Amino acid sequence: MNMIQALNSALDVMLGRDDDVLIFGEDVGYFGGVFRVTEGLQTKYGLKRCFDAPLTEGGIIGSAIGMGAYGLRPVPEIQFADYILPAYDQLVSEAARLRYRSNGEFWAPITVRTPYGGGIFGGQTHSQSPEAIFAHVTGLKTVIPSNPYDAKGLLIASIESNDPVVFLEPKRLYNGPFYGRPDEELKTWANSGDPFAEVPLGHYEVPLGQAAILREGRGATVLAYGTMVHVAKAGIDDSGVDAELIDLRSIVPLDIDTIVRSVKKTGRCVILHEASRFGGFGGELSALVQERCFDHLRAPIARVCGYDMPYPHAFEWDYFPGPIRLAEALKSAVEYR
Repeated sequence: MNMIQALNSALDVMLGRDDDVLIFGEDVGYFGGVFRVTEGLQTKYGLKRCFDAPLTEGGIIGSAIGMGAYGLRPVPEIQFADYILPAYDQLVSEAARLRYRSNGEFWAPITVRTPYGGGIFGGQTHSQSPEAIFAHVTGLKTVIPSNPYDAKGLLIASIESNDPVVFLEPKRLYNGPFYGRPDEELKTWANSGDPFAEVPLGHYEVPLGQAAILREGRGATVLAYGTMVHVAKAGIDDSGVDAELIDLRSIVPLDIDTIVRSVKKTGRCVILHEASRFGGFGGELSALVQERCFDHLRAPIARVCGYDMPYPHAFEWDYFPGPIRLAEALKSAVEYR
C-alpha cells in the first residue's frame, strides 16, 4: 500500500471493528476526501458512519468533542492543516481539558486527521507545518507518520486512544516519498523512493510515543519526523557521516528515552523539520537534549529547518530543508573542535 491506501485501510478496519467510530468532514463522504483517503467508506458503511460536514472547522471539532463525550469515537477531518485555526479554541479549551475539568467523568476520544506540509504547490494556505502549536497544548497528542506501515498502525492506535489526537499526514508522502517537482539541486532525492510498503490488511497498532531507530550509527544523531525522515536518509548518505537516524513518529508523547540513549552514544545531535526554525518543535527537542545530555555533547546541537519567512509558494523547494543542508550540518558537527 501507499500511505493513502494504508490510512484508508486503517479507517476501514476501525469502522468495521467498532460501531462507535465514525468519520466526517469536508468532502469526506461522497467525494472520498480531497486526497481520496476516505474513498469508498460511505458506500460501505452508510451515511451515518461517513458523512460530509459544512465548511465550519470550529463546528466540526466542536461536534466531535460532543460526540466523544457522549461515548462515540469520531474521526473528523480538517481538509488542510492550514484551515484548523478556526477550530484551535475548541481543541485547546475543550478537547484537551475535558478529562481534567470533569475529573475523569468525560473525555474526548477524537482523532483529528489533517494533511500538512508543502510540496504540492498549494500555496501559503495549503502548505504550512503547524505541529508546534499542538505540541504546546497539554492534553493533546500529536502524531506524524513517515511511511505507510506506521501510518496505519499509528492511526489505529490514535483512534483507540481515550485522549484527543491531532494526526498530521504529510502530503508529500501520500503517493510516495518526495511527491512533487524534481529540482536540479535535489535530483538525487526528489520523487525518489518506493511509494509502497508491506501493510497488513487487518488490525494492528504502532504504539504512540515509541520512536523508531531507522539507522544505527555512532557519529551523530539525526532526529526527524514525517517527510523529513526521507530527507534525512538522503542527507546522511550524502554526508558520509556514520549517523543514527531516529523517526520520532509522535512528538507528543515523545520518546525522550530513545533520543537520550542515542545522543549519549554519538555525542552530536542534528534536528530536522520542515516548519520554520523560530518557535518550531526543534527548539523544544534541542532544549530537552541539552538538559539531559550536556556532559556527553561534543558539538552544539544543530537545527536544519524551514526559513523564518511566510511560506513562499513560488520558491517552496528552496524553502524546504534538503539533503544538502542536512549533510552540511552533519559534517560541521563531526568536524567541530
